[in-house]
Amino acid sequence: MTLDTVNLAADTPDNEQPWAELGLKEDEYLEIRSILGRRPTSAELAMYSVMWSEHCSYKSSKVHLKKFGELAQETPLGKTLAGIGENAGVIDVGDGFAVTFKVESHNHPSYIEPFQGAATGIGGIVRDILAMGARPIAVMDPLRFGPLDAPDTKRVLPGAVAGIGGYGNCLGLPNIGGEVVFDETYLGNPLVNALCVGVLRHEDLHLAHASGVGNKVVLYGARTGGDGIGGVSVLASETFDADGPAKRPAVQVGDPFMEKLLIECTLELFAAKVVHGIQDLGGAGLSCATSELASAGDGGMHVELDLVPLRDSTLSPEEILMSESQERMMAVVEPKHLDAFMAICRKWDVEAVAIGEVTDGEHLIIDWHGETVVDVPPRSVAHDGPVYQRPFARPASQDALQADVAEALPRPGPGAELAEQVRQVVTSPNMADKSWVTNQYDRYVLGNTVLSQPEDSGMVRIDTDSYRGVAVSTDCNGRFAQLDPYVGAQLALVESYRNVAVTGAAPQAVSDCLNFGSPEDSAVMWQFEQATSGLKDACEVLGIPVTGGNVSFYNQTGETPILPTPVVGVLGVIGDVRNRIKQGFVSEGAHVLVLGETNEELSGSTWAHVVHGHLGGKPPAVDLEAEQNLAKLMVAAAERGLVESAHDLSDGGLAQALAEASFNGTAGVTVSLEDPFLDLFSESSARAMVAIRPEHHEAFVDLADQFDVVLTAVGTTGGTALVVEDQFELDVAELKHAWQSTLPDVLGQIL
Repeated sequence: MTLDTVNLAADTPDNEQPWAELGLKEDEYLEIRSILGRRPTSAELAMYSVMWSEHCSYKSSKVHLKKFGELAQETPLGKTLAGIGENAGVIDVGDGFAVTFKVESHNHPSYIEPFQGAATGIGGIVRDILAMGARPIAVMDPLRFGPLDAPDTKRVLPGAVAGIGGYGNCLGLPNIGGEVVFDETYLGNPLVNALCVGVLRHEDLHLAHASGVGNKVVLYGARTGGDGIGGVSVLASETFDADGPAKRPAVQVGDPFMEKLLIECTLELFAAKVVHGIQDLGGAGLSCATSELASAGDGGMHVELDLVPLRDSTLSPEEILMSESQERMMAVVEPKHLDAFMAICRKWDVEAVAIGEVTDGEHLIIDWHGETVVDVPPRSVAHDGPVYQRPFARPASQDALQADVAEALPRPGPGAELAEQVRQVVTSPNMADKSWVTNQYDRYVLGNTVLSQPEDSGMVRIDTDSYRGVAVSTDCNGRFAQLDPYVGAQLALVESYRNVAVTGAAPQAVSDCLNFGSPEDSAVMWQFEQATSGLKDACEVLGIPVTGGNVSFYNQTGETPILPTPVVGVLGVIGDVRNRIKQGFVSEGAHVLVLGETNEELSGSTWAHVVHGHLGGKPPAVDLEAEQNLAKLMVAAAERGLVESAHDLSDGGLAQALAEASFNGTAGVTVSLEDPFLDLFSESSARAMVAIRPEHHEAFVDLADQFDVVLTAVGTTGGTALVVEDQFELDVAELKHAWQSTLPDVLGQIL
């Protein structure tokens, strides 16, 4: 037998091993030898290589992510039931209900094989939610691509969208929102982030731990194959060069119908109370599940790798441990419950095998063909990997970038020129209708969707008796983060926060997906440090915790990193979804008000980007107190039924909000603006636009005064045009057609 075993490894310390090819640095390999007191076996080397990868170990980001743990782990409604370090965050939302949500990345696999990369991103995040004991109830997808008309965008975008829709639709989960953003820096390195929301009762919470000597370790779900070996974990540590990825491991292949069976089977296992601990198999596969369960439990586990059901009998133990085949879970089961566990799996036609047990030792021991191939302290694999204090420094170019302010750019003349620039902004790829994407998703399956695209945030009902619901939004303006990553991350947070609030839901918690370039670049690490500090400081003031998330590094093509893209998801709770506020103008004669103060803030704006191709200056200022006051006003106004429609003011400013409210409703609008250009295109934060019926106007004004929110009456709804008095009149139907045509004109009609 040629297989390295533990004894052979101890007896042959000088045998060369492919540690560099597996993505390990020399000092990391030497540290593994120090931990073990010998060289690792090839199976151990495989485990350490995937678990110590950037994707799994967070080795470059740990020191910065610790600051999120310093936040108070309480939401405005109650305590955090599970937070950072678990598969997903879980928060109390009242009446014994809890909600879990998390956002993760599947960026690099989605560039290589867009359909399967994106599909398995959805599958993985759904299993994270399932592993907490929750029923998944909705998904979202923040997406970033290269320019809309770039040839590679036409390859990546349709495939990724089809993968997200194909997998999510087959699971029967509504896709209730997200983003689609285009920028040159994402060409060759798209961002495919996926978010899932789940609901559970407090008593149904499950955590990932393997405790109880003699308890069985059961692998159930799909068989293990050769797809995805080292996929996410190894690839996430590799930079993309101009010709594509440096390494091309197989991307995981998903089977949503198997995942649907796995979901229902797992939920029945929970209900039967036959699960002691549970872990999904995602990045790093069995290497992750066994080491993390053992590390979080009593410390010992013994596994017989021969018992793992395989799709490919030729797989080596290293490949079995590294495989990231989808639709697999691992449970810790008390022996007295094992027969009941297996019976439920048979009922759902889900294959299940007890492959090991919890031991009273301190090591994870894995045998193969009667020989021990892994004998490691599990914590050294799962939790005590490398921690890097990467150097970071503000780039010398930042001063010149911030000095090149958009406020100095030429502005349009009144009337026709101003109207043309409104049209340019509204119909630009980032602002245009995204129905080409969202029409491929089922938004209403399960029957609990209350709001979805094109609304500011998605909303689902979680209780059919009380009508309690949750709203979720994801946002990030990478241009703002490029100009000032500290402020840019805060602007991503407050836009999501505001998007949730304008629907009538009270913001409660945050999950983030931090997408950046190479951590070995000191300028990128400066962006990362600034962004995490900005998020932490803002969450502290807003009083909401970061419950979990994901870091994705090495997002760059050659030496060019993506725009720093700290995507922030905010979850809010609404007591009665029947009080939710939609964005469209729906009646004649409603009063249109702008809430908050509009300032001369154009740098990083859509106007500067679309009209002038410009990026420079400083992003809009953040006023966290004003954001809180605005949110409290919108929640209170929704409860009283005072607001007919609402739209946050952010990308594209008031111009975009007026257009979208007209497109997504049944009425046009006429406004009178003091400074038409600035009022239309400024992207000052802490602002929203609302439409109020005349009979509610006085009550709303009194409420705004109570919450110290400045408001300005700008016009009324009605007619079939978007009218700015003394400036221009745009036919809503004609403008809407142009807005709807931007993506189909390039990507083609959906068949």
